[in-house]
Amino acid sequence: MPAEHGHHHGHGHVHPVSFDPTETEPDHYEPAPTAGRAYRIGIGGPVGSGKTALTAALCRALGGELNLAVVTNDIYTTEDADFLRKAGVLAPERIEAVQTGACPHTAIRDDITANLDAVEQLEERFPGLDLVIIESGGDNLTAVFSRGLADSQVFVVDVAGGDKVPRKGGPGVTTADLLVINKIDIAHLVGADLDVMTSDAHRMRGELPVIAQSLVDTPDAPAVARWVRSVLPVHAG
Repeated sequence: MPAEHGHHHGHGHVHPVSFDPTETEPDHYEPAPTAGRAYRIGIGGPVGSGKTALTAALCRALGGELNLAVVTNDIYTTEDADFLRKAGVLAPERIEAVQTGACPHTAIRDDITANLDAVEQLEERFPGLDLVIIESGGDNLTAVFSRGLADSQVFVVDVAGGDKVPRKGGPGVTTADLLVINKIDIAHLVGADLDVMTSDAHRMRGELPVIAQSLVDTPDAPAVARWVRSVLPVHAG
């Protein structure tokens, strides 16, 4: 449901302004043909929602069956890449770090050059890559990947943000190819109504899929891993 805000223009009148919850900045890049290169899946979402933990889980689940690599994005550090390397989910040389130096959405949507360069380095290093996971730095509900960078996008929210998050909308929630509601094991601790959260998510997204998960209970994110397999061209048919 679009949010409405009123503002005054004198004479005591309030003029409502409506915002489209799916609206985002125009994508400056055309989708790139997938033939002959690794499929690219972007993982985005707010700070602390569990993007890096999900990336690690997918590496554990898929690393034995796919030729897989990862690109992480942080503003000033390589912390996410360092976490994945220390976790041992992939060989260290399969993980590249991009330091965006600005808001994370800049490097995944506005100027995707640094991420494309990182992907190309991995493809040169590991010929025949099936999949590159590109993890965005933490951002807000408007952060979506350019289709010139990511062939499919996963958007991650968590119950600690409150059960209101899905109904707030934003293009991350409403347009991502998959929405993941993370950390459901702590919903009762933070006062989040999981039924409300999932029903709102389905209402906002229509036919687009929603997965609610706990990486404490299912460390290899099996439902998300199944979705990844379903979208990969290497598994098509």
